Formats: sequence, structure tokens, C-alpha cells
Amino acid sequence: MNPAEWAAHDPDPVTRAEVLRWIAERSPKLAERFAGPLSFGTAGLRGPVGGGQTAMNVATVTRTTAGLAAWLGPGTRVVVGCDARHGSAMFRQVTAEVLSAAGVEVLLLPPQLPTPVTAFAVRHLQADAGVMVTASHNPAADNGYKVYDRTGTQIIPPADAEIAAAIDAVGWADEVPRSTDNIREVDVLEEYLARAVPLVDAPSSPPHVVVTALHGVGGGVLLEALRRAGFDRVTPVAEQHDPDPDFPTVDFPNPEEPGTLDLACATADRVGAGLILALDPDADRCAVAVPDAGGWRQLTGDEVGALLGWDIASRADGGVLACSIVSSRLLGRIAAHHGLGFETTLTGFKWIARVPGLIYGYEEALGYCTDPEFVGDKDGITACLRVAELASRVDLLDLLGQLGERFGHHLTRQVSFRTADPAAALAQLEGFAELPGTPGRILRTPEGDRVIVRPSGTEPKLKCYLEAVAPTRKEAEERLGRLLRYVPTAGPAPSSA
Repeated sequence: MNPAEWAAHDPDPVTRAEVLRWIAERSPKLAERFAGPLSFGTAGLRGPVGGGQTAMNVATVTRTTAGLAAWLGPGTRVVVGCDARHGSAMFRQVTAEVLSAAGVEVLLLPPQLPTPVTAFAVRHLQADAGVMVTASHNPAADNGYKVYDRTGTQIIPPADAEIAAAIDAVGWADEVPRSTDNIREVDVLEEYLARAVPLVDAPSSPPHVVVTALHGVGGGVLLEALRRAGFDRVTPVAEQHDPDPDFPTVDFPNPEEPGTLDLACATADRVGAGLILALDPDADRCAVAVPDAGGWRQLTGDEVGALLGWDIASRADGGVLACSIVSSRLLGRIAAHHGLGFETTLTGFKWIARVPGLIYGYEEALGYCTDPEFVGDKDGITACLRVAELASRVDLLDLLGQLGERFGHHLTRQVSFRTADPAAALAQLEGFAELPGTPGRILRTPEGDRVIVRPSGTEPKLKCYLEAVAPTRKEAEERLGRLLRYVPTAGPAPSSA
């Protein structure tokens, strides 16, 4: 597309001026931002905030929403929410007004709400779809646009392709009508909390908990949920509690990244806490750290997944547990022990949350669906509640040890490396079998250990998921180390992820 033509039809004077400046300066930004439109997929949109085709801006959001409205049709009902990132409030309003002008009833949530509250609202308000403006734990420069179907679950094929085709058919953004006639402001936070808090029992001996929102939107909701649930000693990390789209105290606002919980650990040491709970910026993920001999130990997503799975399975009369194919196999053994069903899915909660009869699902990237009847997505708030309640009854590390003794010690690790052509690097792997239903490869050792390699969905790199299972933790650690020899060595040396 011609940048000057795009600028002429940009409804936002700020990004229009930005593109015109690049044109005058013959900036290399033009090639980057006009390499083609931002691609719409099952995860919606995600990209840098700014001018141009490949960025999140008013023009992109306008055309995307017009396409979504055409796909849904007039007379439908859509929930719209947003986080606190740069541009989120503006994109929320644009989304609402474009939908309204297309004859869609808009249920507009207050700004700066957690993603799981939007997912809850879609089901609770019996909407036909939902839009959440968020980029989750991406860097501060990014924003995104996430679409839920009527079940409150992320869309799956062929809906994504159908919506993308409808977006392609939309004309210039400044020609798309906008209106406020069909917008109704709603607030379901009280209803969400009324559902979330009773998921846990009142703790008889609640631990002192430190919580961090990582400058996101979940801090206040989590504090209120914990208070109502009976946790009377909760200390927020003050420097990270209020929403701040610049995420000034962390390099990356992702609780998986090393160093992200440093302030939380320092706060916990200062107040003598026994548990750290961390949310990512849109509060759909939960990280957990506990005291250990060497200081604070952050549990892996698979460890938290097993702990929550055991706790929920122990209380269940029936149902199904599920996790993604790259997550630990321990959950399947827990399900079998309790006489429950178990499903392994493709990666992503758009698949996990759709498992029939689901009572709990997780993926290793710190995502846990602990109340699938009401929230069809990962939910960091309810996950934190359940972890806190479990920690009030048992020592989490002791329980992990007991699960290892009963089912074998399942140790997992993720390593990754960048490569210019992930698909070509994947094709060169020797001894790996096809991974059904996904562009990945799997290798199983004679001992029953495994390595899964798959391309990243957002970056030019391969992700490698290692799992070793052994009767003792020491042996599992040794075998996990030996699995590294199967990890591709192209590109930089693998780094723990």
C-alpha cells in the first residue's frame, strides 16, 4: 500500500502525522510499517502501537472491527473490554463505536480490567462475541485485539479466516461509520468475584502472601478476591501495583522471564512472607514462588499445573483434566489415579477450554483454567486464589515431592534458539517423528523421556520442550541434562526459558 494514501485515510491525526513525517524523512520505518497488513488469526491481532499497516492504531482497529461486525451481523451482542496499555482505552472506544454503527449491541466494560473478567462477561451476559484489547505480557510498545466467540473462548478455525476475509473487504478506515447509539455500559466485576471467591475454602491458617501485578490491571481485583476469601495478610509490591503501560521496573512484563520477580522476592524477604503470587499485565497468567534453602524458588508452570490438578482432582466427582501437548504428562497420571478423564490438546487455551467435560486445564506457560464452567480461558486471579488456599493447607514443595514419589518425578525444561528459518531447521532434525496436528517434531527415548521441538508462533526461533521421568528427582535431573544433546544446535547456544 502507498503510505501517503494510507495517511490520507487515517482517522487519527497523531499516527497520520507520524507517517507523513516518515515520508518526508524517507525513513526506513516505511518499509517496516507497510510490509502488509497486520495479520488476523485465532489470537486476533498483536503488534506495535503506531502508524502504518503492520501496527496497532485507530485505522487497524477500525477496519478489524468493521470486519468482525460484518461477520457477526446486525442484532448480535458483543462485550468489549481493555487493559491499561498504551492506546487500550482509545481502541476500546473505537471498537465499541464501530460495532454500534453496524447495528451490534455493545456491552462496554469499564477500562483497565483483567482479561479473564472479559471472558467471564461473554458467558455471563450471554453475548455472541467478545473483544479484549490487550497484548498480555508483550513488551510495552505493543498492543493487541483478542476475539472470543459466544462461549467466551478464543476463536478457532475457520472463524479466524472468515473474519480475516471480512476485514479484507472493508474499505478505508475513515469511511467506516461510528456511533454511540447501541452502546450500554456494564460492570460484571462483582459477579465475577462472587463466582471466584467461593471456589476456595476459608483458610484456617493463611500464609502471609506477597502479590505483584507487574504494573498490570489485576492487582486490585486479586487483593479484593484474597481479602474476601479470608487471607488477611497480603502485601502488594507497591512499586508494581498500579497500572503503568511503560512497565518501568521490569525488562519484560512476563513472569516467566528471569528477574521479573526480583522486587516481589525482596518485598517477601522484608515482610517475612511465605508465598509469592504474580500476575502478568492482563492477569490471565499466574506465577508462584515459595521459600527454599537457596532463597526463593519460582515453580515452573508444569509444577503449578500438577499441584492445582491434584487439588482439583482430589475434590472432583467426575470430569476431565486437560493440558497442551508440550506440557508435562504428570497431569494424565493424576487424572488416571482419581478415575477422571484426560485429554491432551494442541497448544493454546482455544483448544484446552473446548474439551468436553473439562473441570481443569493448563499449559506450561503459566496458564491455568480452574473454573471452566464460567471462564473459558486461562485465569490468573482464580489460579492465585487456589494456590493460596492450597498453600494454607500443605507445603507446596512437600506435595510436589509426594507426587514425584507416587507417579515418578516429572522434570521439564524449555530451551530455545533463534534461527532465520525455523521451518527449515525443523525439517533437518534426525530421529524426530511428526507431532500430530501441529508443525512440530517429537523424539521419545527408550527410557520414556521426550523432546518436543516446535516453531514459535511470534518470533523466528524454535522452542524445545524437554521432559524426563524417573523414580528419584536426582535421576530425573541427570536424564533431563542428557536430553540436551537432542536439542538442535543451530544458532546461539540454547538458553533456559
